[in-house]
Amino acid sequence: MNIKRVCVLYFSPTGGTEKIAHLVAENLSEKLNIECTFFDITQPKNRYNEYHFSEDDLVVMASPVYAGRLPNKLVPEYKAKIWGEGTPAVPICVFGNRSPDESLRELMILMEDNGFSIVGAAAFAGRHAFSDQIGAKRPDENDLDEIAAFTSKVVQKLTDNRKMFLKIDHSELGAYYTPLKEDGTPAKFLKARPYTDADRCIHCGLCVEKCPLESIDINTMETVGLCIKCQACVRCCPTHAKYFDDTDFLSHVAMLEKNYKRRAKNIMII
Repeated sequence: MNIKRVCVLYFSPTGGTEKIAHLVAENLSEKLNIECTFFDITQPKNRYNEYHFSEDDLVVMASPVYAGRLPNKLVPEYKAKIWGEGTPAVPICVFGNRSPDESLRELMILMEDNGFSIVGAAAFAGRHAFSDQIGAKRPDENDLDEIAAFTSKVVQKLTDNRKMFLKIDHSELGAYYTPLKEDGTPAKFLKARPYTDADRCIHCGLCVEKCPLESIDINTMETVGLCIKCQACVRCCPTHAKYFDDTDFLSHVAMLEKNYKRRAKNIMII
């Protein structure tokens, strides 16, 4: 194939998906000796327009994993805004050291339905958005080696032109993961949202700027719209003024910290 550029799209509220997307894309770009173009679709203003790619592009699309699937509030935008024309693609999911569950297959199906041809796909573990103790220091040196090996195989397929594209399983997707509390019962925090410690808040507006759904009021710094629990506002706050106090949410985080500190394996399909 005559690939002329590597194109990278990513939704990454806390930066973990962006980091891995860059690593994958830069590996591919270097091995193919072609330029790399980045499209950050985290902010709503960057999701207004459609993105169309040709058969001369190699598209890396990276998404975080929420409850074992793609972020359900973003899927309609992924489907409506990102299009290929027989474009070779490498779907990437980044999960918080628990499990990617059905997310990678979901992204592969979505991209194939939107005109992309899947060369390879991978789910890489990263630091969990909820806690620095889960997936700490991922991606690490072993991850970098696995990314390098994975991208080498993708490039080999593109070069050989033999059995290039993956056959996708289009059977019904499994259910979203049910978050659990420390006692093993379901954690129900759908309506949980972050609050602001008025004594700490300096009204810098970073949380307003970083919220991927534009759900924070610039006057009060409080969440007034939909919250997907992405933690963008919590992690960007320079004074640590943003916090969650929902008991089910906090119990779920404690459960994750207890059970998912082990090094989760990456999944690579080629």
